[in-house]
This record gives sequence, structure tokens and C-alpha cells, in this order.
Amino acid sequence: MTQENIYQFKVQNLQNETISLDQYAGKVLLIVNTASECGFTPQYAELEELAQTYRSKGFEILAFPCNDFGGQEPLEGNAIGQFCSLKFKTSFPVFAKVKIKGHQAHELYKFLSDKSRNGCTSLAPKWNFHKYLINKDGKVVDYYLSITKPTSSKIKRAIEKLL
Repeated sequence: MTQENIYQFKVQNLQNETISLDQYAGKVLLIVNTASECGFTPQYAELEELAQTYRSKGFEILAFPCNDFGGQEPLEGNAIGQFCSLKFKTSFPVFAKVKIKGHQAHELYKFLSDKSRNGCTSLAPKWNFHKYLINKDGKVVDYYLSITKPTSSKIKRAIEKLL
């Protein structure tokens, strides 16, 4: 079976418009499930720092808010975007809230956590701010647990190798 990539998926932005992930073809991506009331929420600031550092080289962060862990994303729609931009000055795309675990998981997250499809990992997020690193071909190449800071040397080195 041919390994799939993320470009086959469509997601909703905060305005409920459908966005095809193929618009990110050729970029290195960090896909992160986020929440506004989590102990890891301050990582938004580091994610923004990472985005600013590498964006001009072809890097982007894609944030997917979810309420699957501890009910830590009570916000909906534009309120999520306002929280991110006002509190953390985020400039990277924040998409509509999704389910990321169980049978109701968004298709993107089913793919990200199925090694038979993504060729890299079967680890589904165990908490908010789990990160998947995607290469320029849309393939999953690594993942980082919530406790791994976005600006860690481990993540920066991995991004720099792919750029």
C-alpha cells in the first residue's frame, strides 16, 4: 500500500470554511492539538516564536483546538481565534475545534495516529499540545509529546533538517 499524506484531508477554519491541506504542499508543518485552559497553553507563545523563526524558510504551524482532554477547550469558533491572537499574538492558522480521539476523531487525526497509513507512528495524542512533524511531501516524520516544548533544541533541529 502506498503511504498516504496529509494533503488528502480537508479541515474547517474558524469561519467554518473548508480548507484543503494541499495548500500547504511543499512546506514543513507542525500539527498541534491545542486548548485554551490547559497547563500547556503557554506553549502558544513558543509555537508563535517557532513560526516566526522558520516561516520565511517554508515552515508553518497548524493548530487544531480540541476539548477531548479534561474539557480544557470550552471556547468555540471565533472566540478561539480571539483568545489566541489577543493573549499570544498568534499568526499561524488555528482551525475549528475537532475531536482527535476515539471513533469520532477527525479523519486527519485518525491518519496521524495510524502507522499503517502514515508510515511513522500509531501514537494518538494523550493530552493537549501533542505535536506531529510533517515533511515537505506531507508525510509524518516524527511526533513530540505535550511535555516537549515547541522551542526545544530537539524540535528545532528536526525542523532545520527538513527545511
